[in-house]
Amino acid sequence: MTVPDGVTVDQAGKPQGLLTGLVSAATMPGRESERSLERGKGMGEGFGNGVGRRVRRVSRRRFLYGAGAALGGLALSSCSGAPLGGSGRIVHFWNLFGGGDGARLTDMQSNFVDSNPGIELESTTLTWGAPYYTKLSMSTVGGRPPEVAVMHQTRLGAYAPAGLLEALDPDMLAEYDIGPDKFLPEVLESAKFEGEIFTVPLDTHPQVMFYNTDIAKKAGLLDPNGELKPIEGPDAVIEAFKKAKEVTKEQGVSFAPADAAVPWRIFYTLYGQLGGEVLSPDAKEVILDQEKAETAVEYMVELTVGEELTSANQDYPAAVAQFQSGNAGFHWNGEWEVTTFEDAGMPFSIVPFPNIFGNRVQADRHTFVIPKGVAKDRRRMDAALTFVSSMMKNSFIWAQGGHIPAYRPILESQRYKDLTPQSNYAGVADNVVLDPNAWFSGSGSDMETQAAIPLQQAMAGGIKPKEAVDTMRASMQELVDTPSPL
Repeated sequence: MTVPDGVTVDQAGKPQGLLTGLVSAATMPGRESERSLERGKGMGEGFGNGVGRRVRRVSRRRFLYGAGAALGGLALSSCSGAPLGGSGRIVHFWNLFGGGDGARLTDMQSNFVDSNPGIELESTTLTWGAPYYTKLSMSTVGGRPPEVAVMHQTRLGAYAPAGLLEALDPDMLAEYDIGPDKFLPEVLESAKFEGEIFTVPLDTHPQVMFYNTDIAKKAGLLDPNGELKPIEGPDAVIEAFKKAKEVTKEQGVSFAPADAAVPWRIFYTLYGQLGGEVLSPDAKEVILDQEKAETAVEYMVELTVGEELTSANQDYPAAVAQFQSGNAGFHWNGEWEVTTFEDAGMPFSIVPFPNIFGNRVQADRHTFVIPKGVAKDRRRMDAALTFVSSMMKNSFIWAQGGHIPAYRPILESQRYKDLTPQSNYAGVADNVVLDPNAWFSGSGSDMETQAAIPLQQAMAGGIKPKEAVDTMRASMQELVDTPSPL
């Protein structure tokens, strides 16, 4: 297998360290480099056997599904992107969506194919996390990128400064009905790096609070209209969870302290509500506020070993199962689990993540990007933007899976407002905290997974909150001190 300079290879022969957000273990002695990334399961993001799924146009009404390349072959020659300079009217599209999101994506792609007979579509689904981002960066460096790819917004800090993405001219985007006016100002701002637009946001996916309506009613937590009474402040939230536990006799709230990502998402929500920041704007300095960080960790510990409102050893599948089975009155997670609970036929609804210390919540965004080099060929660029425009205009399909649509014509439409409980938390889209722009941060990154370790230890009662914060600070400093792979 061909491996570019500067990329390390693990014992299984898997490349590490090329803009994956996962630093080689060799650069960080004594620290676990790659944690399980299977929390992508909850979002339907590319979990499975690592085999790409391609969709080729063969007619207006029919798709041919072919076998994709296994992720084991990450050499540039195996990438399915077209060579730069190619003139065919084809869109190679890479994504990381499986499960329910994958099914909705297929419906959106079908609409594109039916509406654009002059453009062939080849869609490939790759495994969520490091494998996906490694392959995307390698294909671009090697001159064979796809025309369009999905990227988490929080990965922009790695890809834009490395010159791996095309900057998108606002006037050009407007020609395809995806100009700046089609997005909330805060959403559009997150798509920029150093003032230029590099992504087309598809959604915002925040942490939310699910609640079992039957349990909440028995606990006296519903108003006369059957809606959850307002719950604000650290004490009121814990009191509500205690009341729910009195009904369930199991858990007041279920979330996943033992997951590799959930601890960071909860911490960053609470810390963000307190107004804390992690890195300086240039990502060259750790500015973690000790007092605010300890306050956030102390609250997480109170929920586990303090009041025993959830299990400190609970992983992601167990947390979902506890809520689905009625063993927990509340559930903290990303909104993407809405279809899981709908399919189960259970009585539930959703509200924004509670205002414990403030009104903000951790989130990320799925976006469309065009890898560097595609713009050299106007026909390729036109096909790419035609595809992205179609996907945005069909994003009501996407919104049914829980994600808040970024495209304002969908977000502000009556049919989306009537879509409940999915639209219940739409108002948080412009008031979220995203991971800072840095090459080592973002969904599935080392910054998240390394932070999870001391947070898990604290929630299990193994270390004090101060020690957890000190450990997080040290790991962040090591990342700041590590040069970017590109």
